[in-house]
Amino acid sequence: MVEVVRWGVAWWLLWKLPRVGPGVATTKRTVVVVPARDEAENLARLLPSIAGADVIVVDDGSTDATAAVAAAHGAEVVIAASPPEGWTGKTNACALGARAATADRFVFMDADVVAEPDGIERILAEHDRTGGLVSVQPWHAVERPYEHLNAFFNLLAPMAVDAFTPLGRRRRATGAFGPCLVLDRDLYERSGGHGGPTVRGAVLDDVALARAVQAAGGEVHLFGGRGALGFRMYPEGVAQLVEGWTKNFAGGAAGTRPTTSVLVLLWISGLIAAPFAPRPAAFVLYAAYAAQLTILLRRVGRFSMSTAAVYPVPLAFFIGVFLRSAILTFVRHEVRWRGRTIRT
Repeated sequence: MVEVVRWGVAWWLLWKLPRVGPGVATTKRTVVVVPARDEAENLARLLPSIAGADVIVVDDGSTDATAAVAAAHGAEVVIAASPPEGWTGKTNACALGARAATADRFVFMDADVVAEPDGIERILAEHDRTGGLVSVQPWHAVERPYEHLNAFFNLLAPMAVDAFTPLGRRRRATGAFGPCLVLDRDLYERSGGHGGPTVRGAVLDDVALARAVQAAGGEVHLFGGRGALGFRMYPEGVAQLVEGWTKNFAGGAAGTRPTTSVLVLLWISGLIAAPFAPRPAAFVLYAAYAAQLTILLRRVGRFSMSTAAVYPVPLAFFIGVFLRSAILTFVRHEVRWRGRTIRT
């Protein structure tokens, strides 16, 4: 019975990952704000995919051709100075982009995202329907073998926000997805935006902004990005992957509801215990978890059946990075990203 409960936890936490619906967006003036630090290669993929949109790229101290690539694709370029004391580079860049925009609606988008042909139109139409803050987690277009190590991070991110259980919107989401955030200027300003006191210094600015929006009376609506938005997480190699998830994950765990954290730990304990159960139960449990992962991973990215079949490998990697992140976040109180030290 205990094993059934542990196995069932994942189905509960990721019961359904809704996608943005079809539709034609209103003519509301909208600008896409892209904070970018050394993102020349990524911008060369993102900007053609959102051609026709009004785009502001905020160059956050880049040492590569970020500004030149952005300008070549028709984006307005804003050069950001070093972030003020108490701000992160990303929150400062987003705030500068919003300040430079003359628009009624903002789309904050990471540079490593790529939109499907009608992706932005569909996301904006969804925002027309729901209002509030709409946030989309891009579908992970896995290309290189090491990117399969992202598997458990990609699953735990949507599980942790409590938005995809059978309770649906009856349970308030506890965060949002940083790669794509959409909200009206009015709500952005009422919540304090990226310059708000709880957001400007947050490592996980997406979580902090979502909570600021909720405090200002806005609702948060979360979606999976398959068919609308995609990305490759940390395509520069394993070192970037470790650094990126180190920055993100322990802070994200700290913002998760205690009951959800317990459920996640229960599921992970089942994954760990399955191969060590007495035979033949071990074979049954391992097969059950592998089958479950095959289904769930397809909801978040282009992960293969072999990733699920050898799940102890990405699971061990996840646990190692999570422990590293916890030590740096809660003991040393600092993490690094893109050559900067960020105080936690």
